[in-house]
Amino acid sequence: MMPLSLVDVGEENTIKRVGGNPELRSHLEDMGFVAGGSVTVITTIGGNLIVNVKDSRVAISKEMANKIMV
Repeated sequence: MMPLSLVDVGEENTIKRVGGNPELRSHLEDMGFVAGGSVTVITTIGGNLIVNVKDSRVAISKEMANKIMV
């Protein structure tokens, strides 16, 4: 397992675990980051990531990406 922030651009991965405090976990799950779901990093801009999750493009900070294990 590794954090989403270390994944190569364009590589599809399966989410293994979502960490962080309960508020952050709930927020990420509301955006579609759930264990067993697939996620693809589209690009990185200044350390932040734009990802495809559940057929939507979402921008997340590097700190959030570090809490998502793939």
